[in-house]
Amino acid sequence: MKSYTRPIILVTGKNGQVGWELQRTLMPLGTIIALGRDELDLTKHDRIRDVIQRFKPEVIINAAAYTAVDKAETELDLAMKINGDAPGILASEAKKIGALLIHYSTDYVFDGCKDSAYVETDVPNPLNHYGQTKLAGEMAIQAIDCEYLVLRTTWVYAGRGQNFLMTVLRLAQEREELRMIADQLGSPTWARLIAETTAHVIRQALNEKLAGRFESGLYHLTSAGKTSWFGFAEKIVELAKAGSEGHHLLVQKIHPITTEEYPLPAIRPKNSLLSSASLIKRFDLTMPHWESVLTLCFQDVED
Repeated sequence: MKSYTRPIILVTGKNGQVGWELQRTLMPLGTIIALGRDELDLTKHDRIRDVIQRFKPEVIINAAAYTAVDKAETELDLAMKINGDAPGILASEAKKIGALLIHYSTDYVFDGCKDSAYVETDVPNPLNHYGQTKLAGEMAIQAIDCEYLVLRTTWVYAGRGQNFLMTVLRLAQEREELRMIADQLGSPTWARLIAETTAHVIRQALNEKLAGRFESGLYHLTSAGKTSWFGFAEKIVELAKAGSEGHHLLVQKIHPITTEEYPLPAIRPKNSLLSSASLIKRFDLTMPHWESVLTLCFQDVED
């Protein structure tokens, strides 16, 4: 029987929000091979096959994605190659070598018309091309039938890089007034929480594989609680003002606005809430409230 005492874990998208956190969080679990776009371009499918066959990892974590939601409306083929086609190639190669594939997806596979949080059995209906490509990726993995876990998440942020948290902090230093959408709901989810949860899931999944009782599946992974982009921005500014450095904020007022008042090329769902109940039950987890997680993230924010 193959030993998983020090498994090789291959991570794509090492420079992204989740990929960067995974490199630190996964270290106790095995030998980490983290690759960025320079080492593994997901538009080059032969390259994907070569890399997987060369390293033969026990675990493949696909943290790479085309995430430019509005640009995806015009870069149709590029977004589909990365988000829709590449996951299927990864799944195919994972099946050949008996590897576990972890893949991240998004709330954007839903149309946001539901009145409550989405569960895994709800029928997807993406409103934009980005959501369509992410759904295509999910379906490609499921069609291959390798050993996989697809983890949908939402409103991902981190204390580095380009994301809503960092954008609000920058704007709050430049402007006295901000306008934020108040009629879209979601659960802000720190990239480190995703990485730490992934590590827990992998540890259990590998034990299940060794015992011959692993079951593939699709799960939702988000912080607990809900808010709007307006509420998220208010909390960011509140925490920044409470910090010793204050982030040199100029902002005095945040105005709530509607989605219609801030039109974008890609339509966003009004309801991005995902229920993590199934993930919590299977992997014996507790998902913390988004406000407490954001407070922890502030200790790690890059100036």
